[in-house]
Amino acid sequence: MKYSVDKKEQYVVFTPHEEKLDSALSPVLKSELLTVHAEGYRNMILDMSEVKYADSSGLSALLVGNRAFNEDGGIFVISNPQEHVMKLIKISMLDKVLNVADSHEEAAEAIFIHEIKNTSDEEE
Repeated sequence: MKYSVDKKEQYVVFTPHEEKLDSALSPVLKSELLTVHAEGYRNMILDMSEVKYADSSGLSALLVGNRAFNEDGGIFVISNPQEHVMKLIKISMLDKVLNVADSHEEAAEAIFIHEIKNTSDEEE
């Protein structure tokens, strides 16, 4: 699986450089997402701009990432989903579970809001 990882101060941007997220690539994606989480990052943006197709195993990988980052108070945001992928997320009703943003900027903003909210919750 081809991908890039861009580590920022508050979050990591993980970008798969693949057109299909199917049963052949999903186990690799799950593993990579869990590896980044294990490195101590709490927040991730999964940039799906190059992924044109996903199946149920691809959605499963997204749920694994979402669960891992949410477990310790972080946030997992999917950004730039292509039309087919977004349609599948909506049909599966995962748009109620996953954080989806139309752009990288919107995803980064969601992370900053989440961090501010967490900080204020901890102070109370």
